[in-house]
Amino acid sequence: MSADLVLSGDPLTTADVLSVARSDRPVGLSQAARARVAECRAALDAASSDGLPHYGVNTGFGSFSRERVSDEELRALQVNLVRSHAAGAGDPLPRDVVRGMMLLTAASLARGVSGVRPEVIDTLLSFLNKGVTPVVPELGSVGASGDLAPLAHVALALIGEGPTDGDSDGVAIAPLGLEAKEGLALLNGTHLMAARASLAVEEMNVLLRAAAGIAAVSLDATRSTDRFLDPRVYEARNQPGPSRVASAMLSALEGSTIVSSHVENDPRVQDPYSIRCAPIVLGSVLDQLDAVRAAVSNELGAVTDNPLVFGAGAGRPAEIVSAGNFHGMPVAIPLDTIALLCAHVAGISERRLYYLVSARDPELQLRPFLSPRPGLHSGYMIVQYTAAAMCNELIGLATPASVSNIPTCAGMEDYNSFGPRAAAKAARAIDLTRRVLACELLCAAQGIDAHRPLRSGEGVEALVASVRERVEPLDADRPPSPDLDAVTDLLRDPETTTRFSV
Repeated sequence: MSADLVLSGDPLTTADVLSVARSDRPVGLSQAARARVAECRAALDAASSDGLPHYGVNTGFGSFSRERVSDEELRALQVNLVRSHAAGAGDPLPRDVVRGMMLLTAASLARGVSGVRPEVIDTLLSFLNKGVTPVVPELGSVGASGDLAPLAHVALALIGEGPTDGDSDGVAIAPLGLEAKEGLALLNGTHLMAARASLAVEEMNVLLRAAAGIAAVSLDATRSTDRFLDPRVYEARNQPGPSRVASAMLSALEGSTIVSSHVENDPRVQDPYSIRCAPIVLGSVLDQLDAVRAAVSNELGAVTDNPLVFGAGAGRPAEIVSAGNFHGMPVAIPLDTIALLCAHVAGISERRLYYLVSARDPELQLRPFLSPRPGLHSGYMIVQYTAAAMCNELIGLATPASVSNIPTCAGMEDYNSFGPRAAAKAARAIDLTRRVLACELLCAAQGIDAHRPLRSGEGVEALVASVRERVEPLDADRPPSPDLDAVTDLLRDPETTTRFSV
């Protein structure tokens, strides 16, 4: 377990989100942040007593913003907001996503311009630290006025009216009583899409390392040349990502006797694009992932509430400024990009798999479909079908969600991001890509075994050994599905791919 994560107002990292969401890392609030939050709340209370309308503080919401609410009804206004906006549908979000949402909500509020009391943050942290996870339906956010419906389900649990998961039974946390503006502050934010984006970036890091390593395995399984990995090639191309991937592949193949075995008398002049251009394609994905990571990192230091309270303290009157920081487009576009990147990682993987199992070129020195006895045994024929089916779905997932606008709230919210749908697509795309890579790795490991007693490089052999710890070589037909599941689980483990540094 990592040391406690302390919310100070500083940006979080995607690794911070992962540690809290999946490893239950404890979270606290710094004293400086607590003082800043309390000071902002006092300034909001002072400003809101001026008799003027302030959006979300003493007015209705959305297209009801012109409706004034009396001081006596301000608490009821916030509770009614939470109740009415908890309109989600569908299956519950995974536990790690909900925990990530709660963490990012707390971190945003801790930056001290949202006007909530410290007690609001304390309640969020109590839920996290005691392992109490609200049940949050996946569907319902358009990602523009914040992730309203999902965050409303979180807030509903905070006030003691919403369900929590079964692991929370018997854990007592006092319900939060909402004061003016606090319900809105809990609902206005990009915390669902930012949480899913953080988890996606961390998973993509692992996937790209795996893709580079698996490409090296397939290179030797197909007796391809490593000449195209010459560093001078990528210096000439002047793109950083391809150079990094080529370096990782070359390192994984270092010392391979399979490569050296066919340096002479191999009639092939060039290998297929799926082998020869792997560093270019995967490196392009890597460079774009760096841009996605930067956008997500920016969001992890953001305040995505509305309105915001500025100028608190030192005797200055606070200003309550209504704007649009809740809009999800800065995260929606990167999330759409992740699905596109996955389509390329999986697409070129499936092409290598096809080349490997078809074994049409006798220089591969492989049996068709890696069959122990072609004709009697079909071998891994249908594994390529499975990869093809998943790649077809990935093509659809690569269509952006953020470009399809549907207005809401009687036209007041007339251009939405649909970032949560982009996030859901990204999560599905990552899962499919991992499974396609598992198809390739399962077959490529069989291909390496076919060239024994020759051996590949240390990195390739380590990855093949990891497969063989879970899956026996194919010596007769058996259902490949359990083997694919085992290799897919292998690729979920970051330790599997640490040696393939890209």
